[in-house]
Amino acid sequence: MSCRPSTTTSSPLSLPRSACRSWSSGSVAFSARGGGARRRSGHLVVAASSSSGSKDETAEGGKQQEEDSEFNPFGFVTDNPSSRGAIQLPESPAQDGNVGQMLYRIEDKGREFGTRVKSGKLRWFVRETGSAGARRGTVVFIHGAPTQSFSYRMVMSQMADAGYHCFAPDWIGFGFSDMPQPGYGFDYTEEEFHKSLDELLGTLNITEPFFLVVQGFLVGSYGLTWALKNSGKVLKVAILNSPLTVSSPVPGLFNQLRFPLFGEFTCQNAVLAERFIEAGSPYVLKSEKADVYRLPYLSSGAPGFALLEAARKANFRDVLNRISSGFSSNSWEKPILLAWGISDKYLPLAIAEEFKKGNPAAIKLEAIEGAGHMPQEDWPEKVVTALRSFL
Repeated sequence: MSCRPSTTTSSPLSLPRSACRSWSSGSVAFSARGGGARRRSGHLVVAASSSSGSKDETAEGGKQQEEDSEFNPFGFVTDNPSSRGAIQLPESPAQDGNVGQMLYRIEDKGREFGTRVKSGKLRWFVRETGSAGARRGTVVFIHGAPTQSFSYRMVMSQMADAGYHCFAPDWIGFGFSDMPQPGYGFDYTEEEFHKSLDELLGTLNITEPFFLVVQGFLVGSYGLTWALKNSGKVLKVAILNSPLTVSSPVPGLFNQLRFPLFGEFTCQNAVLAERFIEAGSPYVLKSEKADVYRLPYLSSGAPGFALLEAARKANFRDVLNRISSGFSSNSWEKPILLAWGISDKYLPLAIAEEFKKGNPAAIKLEAIEGAGHMPQEDWPEKVVTALRSFL
C-alpha cells in the first residue's frame, strides 16, 4: 500500500496524508515517524535516515522524532535510525517500497566466506576462513539471538590472516541456515541445539580441541552450556558480552516474545534484529549492514517463529545459574577471556566483573572502549587484538 496526496479520485484504501506511511506484508516491516517527509514530483516521500558510518551518532534522529507530533500507531516498531529507512516511498510509484523490491536489492548480501553444509537432516550456513593446516589452531565463533554469524566476518578475516582456521555457523533457525517449523525436525530446545552442534562439528571434521568464542543472548548462552558439557573439546573460551550471572538483565525483546499474541506479532517484525543491535550499541548500523540482519526476517516468517519458539522454551534463570557455577573456580580451570564492550546498553561491565570474581585465577577481563553489546561488529580490530593476545 502506498500513500500519496489526495486526488479527485477516491479509493476505499486511501488514507489521510497525516497518516501516510508505507507498510509491507509478509514479515512485518514499517517505515514510520522520524524519517522526515517532503514533496517530490507530486508525491509525498518518506526520506530514509542517513548513516555515514557504523560509528555515527543518533542525535539527529532523536531530534526529528521530537519534531514529528503526528499520531503514529506503529512508531514503536521503527524508532531507531536505520530501520526508518527500511521501506520508503520512492519518486516512481511503480517502485514503491514493498517486500519484493527490498529482497531484490539485498538478497545476495551477507554471505561472505559462507556455504551451506548438510549435517544430519539439516543444512547449516557456515562461514570459514583460513585452512585446515593453519599453524595456530581452530576457532569456532558462536553468535547470539536474534542475530547471525555475519557479525564475525571482519574478525574471522583478520584471525585467518594471523594463522587461525575459523568457523562461524548460523544456528538452526537463524541467519541463512535451515529454519524448520517447530516440532517438525527441530524443537528449538537447549538439548536440540547442543545435539545439532555436536553433529555439525563432526561434519566439519573438527576433531581436535579448539578455541571457542561466544557472544550474545539465548543461543549464545547455549554455546557456553555446551562448553560446560564438553570441556575436553575446548582449549580456551573467549566471551564477548553475554549474560553470565543470575543478575544479568534480560532484554525486553525476550520478555515480549513470551506474551501470547504479542509475541507472535513481535517475532514478525522485519527490523527486529537491527533494532536489537542498535539498542545495545552506541552506534547506528550502516544501511548495508542493516540489510543483512533484516534479510532473514524480511524474506520469511520462519526465523521469527524459530526465535519465538526458542525464547519461550528457554529457562534463562536456570541457564545463567549453570553458567555462573559451571565456570567458577570449583568447576573450571581452563583460561577464559572476557572481551567486553563497555558501552553495552544491555549488559554493563559490572556483569563481567561479578563473573570474574567467581574464578579470578582463570578469567581475564579486557574492557573494550567504544564498543557496545556486539564488539565484533562495533570494533572488530580491538576484538582481534584481544583474541590474538589471549589465544
